[in-house]
Amino acid sequence: MAHISAVALVVPDYDAALGFYIDKAGFELIEDTHLSPEKRWVLIAPDAQSQTRLLLAKANGPVQAAAIGMQTGGRVGFFLHSDDFDADYARMKANGVEFEETPRSEPYGKVAVWRDPWGNRWDLLQLTQKKTT
Repeated sequence: MAHISAVALVVPDYDAALGFYIDKAGFELIEDTHLSPEKRWVLIAPDAQSQTRLLLAKANGPVQAAAIGMQTGGRVGFFLHSDDFDADYARMKANGVEFEETPRSEPYGKVAVWRDPWGNRWDLLQLTQKKTT
């Protein structure tokens, strides 16, 4: 079956984004290919086996730059699933990831909202059960 292979995240700088997402949030670098002196194909993922990757896309021009940190209109737009919420939360917090709240329990699982340095909001999330419809 088909799946979403990547989602683009507009960032101001490739290396700054890699520094945050790899060193602090714990993602893995999947690919970093230089396409031109200004453009790279940079894929990261929570781990190498993840089917969905994040494409770090350096803003090109003022319209794209204005979207940095606001691609989802200020809402949580990205969801990082965890199999061990407490360990991932502690590791990310110790690495300097800014959480907006302390972890909370919801009917669907454990969650805490965090931000990248540019304002993109994420849920760190551990589901308690999957619902079928």
